[in-house]
Amino acid sequence: MTQAPAHSRKVRRQHDREIVALAVPAFGALVAEPLFVLADSAIVGHLGTAQLAGLGVASALLTTAVSIFVFLAYATTAAVARRVGAGDLKSAIRQGMDGVWLALLLGAAVIVLVLPTAPGLVDLFGASETAAPYATTYLRISSLGIPAMLVVLAATGVLRGLQDTKTPLYVAVAGFVSNGILNVVLVYGADLGIAGSAWGTVIAQWGMALAYLVVVVRGARKHGASLRPDAAGIRASAQAGAPLLVRTLSLRAILLIATAVAARLGDADVAAHQIILSLWSLLAFALDAIAIAGQAIIGRYLGAGDAEGAKAVCRRMVQWGTAVGVVLGVLVVITRPLFLPLFTSDSAVTDTALPALVIVALSQPISGVVFVLDGVLMGAGDGPYLAWAMLLTLAVFTPAALLVPTVGGGLTTLWITMTLMMTVRMLTLWLRARSGRWIVTGATR
Repeated sequence: MTQAPAHSRKVRRQHDREIVALAVPAFGALVAEPLFVLADSAIVGHLGTAQLAGLGVASALLTTAVSIFVFLAYATTAAVARRVGAGDLKSAIRQGMDGVWLALLLGAAVIVLVLPTAPGLVDLFGASETAAPYATTYLRISSLGIPAMLVVLAATGVLRGLQDTKTPLYVAVAGFVSNGILNVVLVYGADLGIAGSAWGTVIAQWGMALAYLVVVVRGARKHGASLRPDAAGIRASAQAGAPLLVRTLSLRAILLIATAVAARLGDADVAAHQIILSLWSLLAFALDAIAIAGQAIIGRYLGAGDAEGAKAVCRRMVQWGTAVGVVLGVLVVITRPLFLPLFTSDSAVTDTALPALVIVALSQPISGVVFVLDGVLMGAGDGPYLAWAMLLTLAVFTPAALLVPTVGGGLTTLWITMTLMMTVRMLTLWLRARSGRWIVTGATR
């Protein structure tokens, strides 16, 4: 009678060790990414308001462009992890190289698109006449780093699939440090202004990409995997990523709609919304780290043909997501009067944000389950279902959000609709996880 519970505890401890070993470094790497923009903002901000405004517009465009292609990391993680589970490291590395080649092709296409259209894109984002030239300069130069940024995404997916989240952390930290040093030297030492900041970031990004490529190429040579581009493999990577692209675009649309609705509510509401959205994104990093662990672990179990192990780790990760969500929610409630003054001294903004933050806090356990199950299904390669589920969520959220100005309640009501959105996501993901249809074992799905 005591052996089964003892065995169960042993399995849980094993899962916990795997989750922590992958999630903690992944969290560090995720947090390091937005620090690039913060470092650039801190350095460029001393050049003048117009330069900082130009950086803000260009950074928003670049962040949007790169976030659209985050499927390079997600799809590659799942595909590589499956092959690792199946014990075929040569094919795992080969699959990863297909993702890297796809990243280079997409990056080159984005450069060709951005260079001639940069002024128009800047105008579309509403840059002022004084800020527009700086935004255009930064955008054009920084676009040269987009292939490197996409290679970093794909190569990160390779290493996550290989159950390695420490190397991406080391590369991210090194990239952040070198970016800061290069920015200071080029902006002030070489007196290049905002162009120096852009070049510093491009150099740092290519340095990160090369560091990843060294690791991947070393692994390819060790296991005898080809480094040459393979048209069929690149097509397969693109096909696996297409549903995740739909998912990502749908999520971006939800965030844009929420911001547009907040803008219609008034200046205090949209200012408070931006503060809350920044916090929401920070909380998402902690939950996304667990999801990344889920992608890698689930893919490996399914590749090894261990369906029961995949189910068990899925259950354990849901428990982790719920527990972390509860902790984050409590922290938001406790600290909300303390961190709001860091962003604003306007009492109208603070008063608007405080009740909405309670809704954010209450929704964190839901978010925990959503992120974890999202990661589980990504790790299983269940992209088509994720795409349809997110489209359904967008269809439910859009009319609810657009009714907020009519219904009343301001920003708090808007964040209730955001919680509705997360609840719909949770239900669609939970139903899929419960059905077991995501469980397809083998080296490929």
